[in-house]
Amino acid sequence: MLSKSVTYFTKTSKKNPHNWLMAHAESTQDLRALKELKRSFIVSQPTETVALTNDGELSLYFVGTGSAFAKNLHQNNLLVIKGEDHILIDCGSKCSQTMHDRGFEISDIKNFVITHSHADHIGGLEEAQLFGRYVSQIKPNMVINEEYQKILWEQSLRGGSEMSESTPLVFEDLWNPIRPTRVDEAPRETWQTNIGSINLKLPRTMHYPDSAPTWKESFWSVGVIIDDRILYTSDTRFDIDLLQSFDALYNFDIIFHDCQLFTGGVHASLNELKTLPDHIKRRIVLMHYGDNWKDFEQEALDSGFHSWAKEAHSYTIENKVCVKA
Repeated sequence: MLSKSVTYFTKTSKKNPHNWLMAHAESTQDLRALKELKRSFIVSQPTETVALTNDGELSLYFVGTGSAFAKNLHQNNLLVIKGEDHILIDCGSKCSQTMHDRGFEISDIKNFVITHSHADHIGGLEEAQLFGRYVSQIKPNMVINEEYQKILWEQSLRGGSEMSESTPLVFEDLWNPIRPTRVDEAPRETWQTNIGSINLKLPRTMHYPDSAPTWKESFWSVGVIIDDRILYTSDTRFDIDLLQSFDALYNFDIIFHDCQLFTGGVHASLNELKTLPDHIKRRIVLMHYGDNWKDFEQEALDSGFHSWAKEAHSYTIENKVCVKA
């Protein structure tokens, strides 16, 4: 057991106390205890006014938490903010209107990353790229590798934009691509880049088709690892290897996970997620769910999940770490 005499650190410390502790752990028992003490405080609060800067804390704002077919919930798109930096993860067909209704605009967003090509994740990109071309005359940035750029442009974005001028437009006329690099020795294909102070890792996921046995046979889709602390799965089928292999590396503070309320198809179901080990479940915040989620709310909490994500809420992640005096 760790010493009763302790000092508390927060993430405002100049050094990373958790890394120091892990290097100086005196036993395997200490090591396990330290991993548990690393757990973050997660502050969730409704957010009426969205600011794209903050004092440096890592903050996640859910534009929506609904599944593709939800009518009472907004689309599951996420805005990440840290200090002077921000990035929008996915931009669905209703994203711009939702933002406008809450007092900010899609044109305010400078950085985008897209997890896959379904409309509730890319449907707002045409507005973003054409507004940038013809109104603001500022090209937004997109984190995207060459493989997915070709897929996204050829199969989704080209049709409504290429012939807008006498000379056909290409992707780079509308976007500034930020090229991530391949992460060596990751458990699966993973790409990485930094948006200012925000580190992003994009592991391939197993979303669709439903017949694909692994992520390797699946069409392009990724999750997002934020600052090695948060796993945001985006849309995925039940994929225990994704959770266990990356959690073994990063010991995530929190996991925001796709949650379908019935079993079958191309999304992880609540019943499937209930089979996960307790040490993973208690860090999972469920998202991308149907309008009838209230019927399952207590069941999920009783099963040991952390909570349900709430749209128009900001989640601020703060560390509190215990060390020997």
